This record gives sequence, structure tokens and C-alpha cells, in this order.
Amino acid sequence: MLYWLENDQIKISVDTMGGELHHITGKKEGTQYLSDGNPAFWKYHAPILFPIVGKLRDNSYTIEGKTYHLPQHGLARVREFQMVSQSANHLTFELSSSEDTLAIYPYPFVLRIIYRLEGNNLSVTYEVLNPNSSTMYFSIGAHPAFRCPLEEGESLEDYSLVFDSKETAYRIPLNTDGLLKRDKVPFLDRQNTIALSHELFSQDALIFESLKSCTVRLVSKNHKKGLVFDFSEFPYLGIWTIPDKKAPFVCIEPWMGHADYEDFHGDFTQKEGVLSLDTGEAFHCTYSIQINQ
Repeated sequence: MLYWLENDQIKISVDTMGGELHHITGKKEGTQYLSDGNPAFWKYHAPILFPIVGKLRDNSYTIEGKTYHLPQHGLARVREFQMVSQSANHLTFELSSSEDTLAIYPYPFVLRIIYRLEGNNLSVTYEVLNPNSSTMYFSIGAHPAFRCPLEEGESLEDYSLVFDSKETAYRIPLNTDGLLKRDKVPFLDRQNTIALSHELFSQDALIFESLKSCTVRLVSKNHKKGLVFDFSEFPYLGIWTIPDKKAPFVCIEPWMGHADYEDFHGDFTQKEGVLSLDTGEAFHCTYSIQINQ
């Protein structure tokens, strides 16, 4: 079921399936900023990645000697959330652990997603609560796909991503199974701009760790429409599209955690990037999208 929220500048919709954002519409001209989820390219719009980000080796992981199985990006994006709170400027959705989730992820949890509008800005807050009597371990992340190009007659090559600081950054490469390689690849050398092209993603996503920047802008060389994406609370950033299909979107993905390294064989609790949450505690992180109309 879709729920809608709007103010005088922006209108969004969120589906209870996956608690997933489906629309970001600029009301000035009716421009859609989020991908339409066309299954010919990619059926999602902005899935929530929980309790893992990316892929596990053989889609399996071990906790205290027991093996569990999770598909890429975890369980949240394919489960029904409940809309638990709404006001003139926010919507809150919730997913709780169940017998079904405990069979594949052994920690009780409550996951809340809060969507909030202020002017031309949408903020998305993830809240994870641990109701269990022991520490829980998890990762979480976002995977919004933004329409690119935004206007007819344009191509992806008309767009760039521009960070707020000049970066000297390495890319963490992926192998053909979607697992991380240890040998990082030089990518940015005191630069703040990535010129987009489909060829740029011929070896899968661009993955960065610990960038200096807090924001990245999606900009066109032809007009002022675009967006500013704030990922300041997240240590990892992924950028992705599907080059062989020439998909008309680019994903900007803030992550708390990442896929397994190809040589990782340890316990899930020891995995690099995994978060821990003590009994009765809550975890929060927020990203935001400011649209330029």
C-alpha cells in the first residue's frame, strides 16, 4: 500500500512493502527524481538494506558456530512494513522480527524508517532497536535510484557527481561474485567531480570508504535540475547503475557496512563494518535529499 506525503515544494510516496520510497516529485514542474522501478532495468526504487549490505559469501554467514542464509542486501526489502505514525510532514514505518526472520537472522529487532519533509528537502532516518537480552549485530544502508537523465533528449553522459570537497580516494573493487577485493584501486586524485558514463560501471559499483565530503550533487550540464545528497553519517558510499542495459538511473548508496571480502571466513560478529547494539539500545542514522527544481 502506498502512503503519500507532500508540502508546497515536494511530494513523496512510500510503499509498505519494504518500507520503500517510490516517488520524489518536484511540484514546480512535476519532475520525478526517483527511478520508476521498471523491471526491464531494475524493479526497485530505493530499497532498505538490512541486516546486511551487499552479498555474503555463498549467501551464508556464521554466528556462534551456526550457519544462516540471507540473500543480497538482506531481508527488509522483501517484507511488509506497518505504517505506525504520520503527521503533516512525516511518515514512519516499522518492521519487527518474527519467527520467519529469526530463522534467517537470529536477532530480535525493531526497524523503523522515518521520512520527513522540510521545504525541498527529504530526510530519511533509520532507527534500529534491540529488544533482546544480548548484543545484536547488523549492517544497514540505502539504495535509492535517481532518474538520470532527468529530461528527455539527455543521456547519462550529460551528468556528473560533484563532492563538496576535493577527494583523493581509492575504489574498493568487486569480483564477479559481488564480493569485495582487498586491493583498492586509485580513483580520485585531489578531484571532486565524477563524470558519469555507462562505461564507468563496467566493473560494477564504485565503492568508497571514509570520504572527506559530506554531500554529493547530481548535476546536468544542460539545466539546473538535480539534487544534493547528504551522506555525512555514513562511512561507505556506493555509486551504481547497470551499464549493459544503459539503465536510466544512477544509485547513490550510503552504507553502514558492506559486502563480504572474498577472503572473509570469520564469524559475522567480527566482520568489518558490522555494527553492534547492546540490550535495550537504539541506533539512528539519517541521509537526506535536497532537490533542485
